[in-house]
Amino acid sequence: MKPTEAGERIELLKKEIEEHNRRYYVDNNPIISDFEYDLLLNELETLEKKFPEFKNDNSPTNRVGSDIVKEFAQYDHAYPMLSLGNTYNEEEVREFDVRARKGTNKQIEYTCELKFDGASISIIYSKGKLFRAITRGDGVRGDDVTLNVKTIKSLPHRIAVPVPEEFTIRGEILMPRPVFDSLNAVRENEGQAPFANPRNAAAGTLKLLDHRIVSSRNLDCMIYSVLADSLPYSNHFESLMAAQLWGFQIHDSIRLCKSIEEVISYIKEWDKKRHSLPFDTDGVVIKVNDLEAREELGFTAKSPRWAIAYKYKAEQVLTKLLSVSYQVGRTGNITPVANLEPVLLSGSTVKRASLHNADQIELLDLHNGDMVYVEKGGEIIPKIVGVDHSYRNLEKKKIEFITNCPECGTLLTRNEGEANHFCPNYLHCPPQLKGRIEHFVSRKAMDIDGLGEETTDLLFSKNLIRNFADLYDLRADDLIPLERMGEKSAANIIKSIEASIATPYPRVLYALGIRHVGETVAKTLATSFRDLDSLMAATPEELTAINEIGPKIASGIIAYFSDKENIELINRLKNKGLIFCQVRTEATLSDKLAGKTIVISGTFSRHSRDEYKELIEKHGGKNGSSVSGNTSFILAGENMGQSKLEKAEKLGILLINENEFLEIIGEY
Repeated sequence: MKPTEAGERIELLKKEIEEHNRRYYVDNNPIISDFEYDLLLNELETLEKKFPEFKNDNSPTNRVGSDIVKEFAQYDHAYPMLSLGNTYNEEEVREFDVRARKGTNKQIEYTCELKFDGASISIIYSKGKLFRAITRGDGVRGDDVTLNVKTIKSLPHRIAVPVPEEFTIRGEILMPRPVFDSLNAVRENEGQAPFANPRNAAAGTLKLLDHRIVSSRNLDCMIYSVLADSLPYSNHFESLMAAQLWGFQIHDSIRLCKSIEEVISYIKEWDKKRHSLPFDTDGVVIKVNDLEAREELGFTAKSPRWAIAYKYKAEQVLTKLLSVSYQVGRTGNITPVANLEPVLLSGSTVKRASLHNADQIELLDLHNGDMVYVEKGGEIIPKIVGVDHSYRNLEKKKIEFITNCPECGTLLTRNEGEANHFCPNYLHCPPQLKGRIEHFVSRKAMDIDGLGEETTDLLFSKNLIRNFADLYDLRADDLIPLERMGEKSAANIIKSIEASIATPYPRVLYALGIRHVGETVAKTLATSFRDLDSLMAATPEELTAINEIGPKIASGIIAYFSDKENIELINRLKNKGLIFCQVRTEATLSDKLAGKTIVISGTFSRHSRDEYKELIEKHGGKNGSSVSGNTSFILAGENMGQSKLEKAEKLGILLINENEFLEIIGEY
């Protein structure tokens, strides 16, 4: 592979991995399995080693994913919450054992623990009382979810026996399968989308702002680590047994293994037994038991060298393919879905499976009536992974991807370099119209309460709305006659619609549903183009000159603003008073950094990196993720990344230290 090709592939992999990180940690809605994710990450690591000139500090290979959201206060972890290296075969487990034994003179034994599939949590206890609970976040800082965690009955609020003055408990927040099934039944009855799996349900519940709802969902917590500056134990197993005496829940499957052969035996034993548990598990965590040996082995940039996660192969079943249907997303993407003869898989009945796109159908060489192998990738989303050709009826036709939209009949389009077909009739295709409205009213966009999928569908079917601008013409009298509405519900919806007029410009921009423009891109565009008119007038060259805006995003923006009907909708929104420019708020401190793109590198004493990022934005600047010709200067701390330093020297970019930066913004 040529360097230029490698650089392009590395950038593509980075964006794809970051998108999957967002879906997993923030949206709790992953679309690929852990195995597929690890393949992407391994490919990126391999290319970065071969072409180190393209590696930088912001690569996903250096960082864990982040589940941080703005509704919660954030706190730093006293002990970083790192990811674990994954393996899927016995040989790599044995290689881990060889590395561990070479890395320390201590006698090696291991603890084996089931890897419960939930949401990681770090809980600080001070003087025997539960003080603060923090999500994994980005591994360094996470969200404060203390009130929600205090609703979990298996976690003690106060410990009666003698314990260290301050210690941290690490565990996995779980939703038992019976609770999950009941919750999904309620959601489906109310017309809401069901959670994909218990892990998503647990993570989503943990981020609810109403801890009374959290309490009603009966979450549980399984502990896997005890941390403190000084623990009276020499090994991990002893510390967990002590935690059990303190009142914490330690699963009785934990085992102390004297050799790697015992570890392998444990893995094989629980491959079958795990399905009888009330919680989802997707593997085994293998940890060096001795704490001093762990210190000798140390860490990589994102994971400990003294632990590894063995992931079980996803369970597969054989069933019949009945038909293929096609779903139209809000941006027009066409997703083929396999309709299957119902079959039991990993504890639940599967009737449908994802086929992703036309290429996947072609790769599988699917025919009507085929017997297909289905698995839950990483115990998450069912998908077809193969065909048993011995059952094939030769008279059955090969499945051909559709050429026209199944909803509006428009000829489908497939852009060069993209995997998906899409319907370009986004202003008149019913699922896209409804999808755009649902996106517009969603919490991260205009945040209009009371307009869920079912209500939106009702308003659409009654011809009360055909687009999101119609929402601002609604009156309570329009809504009251509708089924299951009533005066109070109607009044609340109208009140929420009126309140949304004050939504800040970046969120309004995101709400418009421009193709390829997500939350982060919308924020970047709002910083670079301080009002919508200047963004609408931007050329492709001006757009791609912005860091993180590539040709694909730029073409989506240009296409959106080239459509007269979109401009008409925007003008209607402007007339209703929606905000289409950056407004100086209390959070904005000055324009001293206006027009400047600043890259942060290293560690600091006066503020954390996240605090400096906030300060840059509050003073009108923009945070850059990597050093380029567009970088105005680098805020350089201790231990600045070598690659950034070399690139800065090469491009002649100014380095500003912490004190100099604080002088610039007037804080020193």
